[in-house]
Amino acid sequence: MTTNPTTNPVPPADTLPQERQALILDHLRRHGRVVAAELAARFAVSEDSIRRDLRELAARGLCKRVYGGALPLAAPVAPLRQRRLQQPERKQALARKAASLVRPGQVLLLDAGSTNAAIAAALPERSDLTVVTNAPDVALALLDREGFEVLLIGGRLARAIGGTVGAQAVRSLRDLRADLCFPGACAIDPDGLWSFDDEEAQFKRAMIESSGETVVVVTADKLGTVATHRIAALKEVQHLVVEAAVDAVTRSAYARRGVSIHRAAAVGG
Repeated sequence: MTTNPTTNPVPPADTLPQERQALILDHLRRHGRVVAAELAARFAVSEDSIRRDLRELAARGLCKRVYGGALPLAAPVAPLRQRRLQQPERKQALARKAASLVRPGQVLLLDAGSTNAAIAAALPERSDLTVVTNAPDVALALLDREGFEVLLIGGRLARAIGGTVGAQAVRSLRDLRADLCFPGACAIDPDGLWSFDDEEAQFKRAMIESSGETVVVVTADKLGTVATHRIAALKEVQHLVVEAAVDAVTRSAYARRGVSIHRAAAVGG
């Protein structure tokens, strides 16, 4: 982290812990990460003091501690009805790129969520596809289209998620083998996928374990963030579909982990 005296003035040496923590949070929100050693040099305090600050911020649910520093938590997930109205053009562009990875005759596992609903709408007709989903709206969207066999997974229907979760849903996945799965993710960083709900994380983990390949499709705001429950390590993801505006540095952080990066077309382009 290069300190710019104009944009990052050096805090006074007598900065109180609460003031320091507020400044750390501001830096985290602006830059997407903080490194303990760099913060210690900037504030002229020990790394132990910075680690204590980060522990306190993490305990308040304001960041996620990682080795050497911290990452921001993803924004809390809004109800599905609200998410359907957010960024529809961006999600449609992502969906078209995701659908281009599908081949005729494949078995797909399609998770609940507004982006995955867009993927369902973008899937090609008359391609002899079998779509297994825990989302009633995804199943209904495919019901009257040509060339789809639709299997709906039962279980407890979580209203906020828009799909079934729980032990029954996970058991259903154990008896399936899919070619591709599209698990939704609340957050993703170079270490893996994250969710805010434990049951949802278990279901998504079972999706990945039941599939030959995993495709993660995310809007830019989810990149470089974490949530409370880990779904899987990034090494278990073969494909990452991102928006056109995601910069090369961010893309390379995931590509270095062996993930194939697919950029959606620019919205309006």
